[in-house]
Amino acid sequence: MSITAKELARELHLSATAVSMALNNKPGVSTQTRNMVIEAAEKRGYDFSKLSMKKNKTGNIYTIFYRTHNAILTYAPIFNELLDGIGQVCREEGYTLKIEQYLEKQQDLQTYIEDLLVSNCLGIILIGTEMGEEAGRQFLASQLPVVILDSYFESLNCNCVLINNTQGAYTATDYLISRLGKQPGYLRSSYTLRNFNERKDGFYKAVKANGMSSSQCVVHRLSPSIEGAFADMLEIIDRQDELAECYFADNDLIAIGAMKAFKLRGYRLPEDIGVIGFDNISEARIVEPSLTTVSIPRHYMGQTAARQLIASITNPVPHTSKIEVYTSLVKRFSV
Repeated sequence: MSITAKELARELHLSATAVSMALNNKPGVSTQTRNMVIEAAEKRGYDFSKLSMKKNKTGNIYTIFYRTHNAILTYAPIFNELLDGIGQVCREEGYTLKIEQYLEKQQDLQTYIEDLLVSNCLGIILIGTEMGEEAGRQFLASQLPVVILDSYFESLNCNCVLINNTQGAYTATDYLISRLGKQPGYLRSSYTLRNFNERKDGFYKAVKANGMSSSQCVVHRLSPSIEGAFADMLEIIDRQDELAECYFADNDLIAIGAMKAFKLRGYRLPEDIGVIGFDNISEARIVEPSLTTVSIPRHYMGQTAARQLIASITNPVPHTSKIEVYTSLVKRFSV
């Protein structure tokens, strides 16, 4: 029975990363170590066809969901569209798509990456919605081709595909103001994510561009889920906190939860309070009234990330790129 790269690393008292570099003829290990690994692999019957598979540019592409607090990624439909786009390109190009979840609070990241290095992993599409900068740096240090999807870090030299959140939030808030002519409120996520921070920037830019004061905006912090936002908004209403006559919400889940609370307490939508969301989830079409929101071309984002990764696998170049995908406004009846 042939030895695996992981077993080889254990026998030679080397890291999985060093063995992977040696077997794949990558820089990062000495000539002596490389020769020792190759010689031991030959003697122990290592299956070198795995390496030829990589040279023939076929094999496994891993899509990894990096999960921390589970506040966002638990809403699967959004990310299913990304996966559909990734899967389509992988099938067309002859790659096998593997889908995994990394749970930050339950798994050791370095061990996880080392396991990837000794598997038939050609490259990684990393769903970084909840991921921090340091974790992204560790994935990039693996020397596997990596594309970060739905996140970006200024200090990391990496390929990434992400939403133009600022543009989307600006468009939605500007529409809200143009329709109603009123100072908009902000239903802001109680969880801090880069996406939400960028939407905040777009919201306030639109407020200022329309000659309004940012300090006059009523802001409520709500959980980024329907039931969480519903409970939080009920508490705010029952405390008799000041309410705005219209709101931009960080995502549709928050918007729908708040709308449920408004309706339960007797407010008419959109006559008394108008609401705009962000994400264009399926529930936005069926809630009453249907939710005006910002649509994200997630299938296209998945396709773009897969094509970018495959280009890195087949023709590595020293340059990286940041691709921002624009959003569009879907006008319904909540405004």
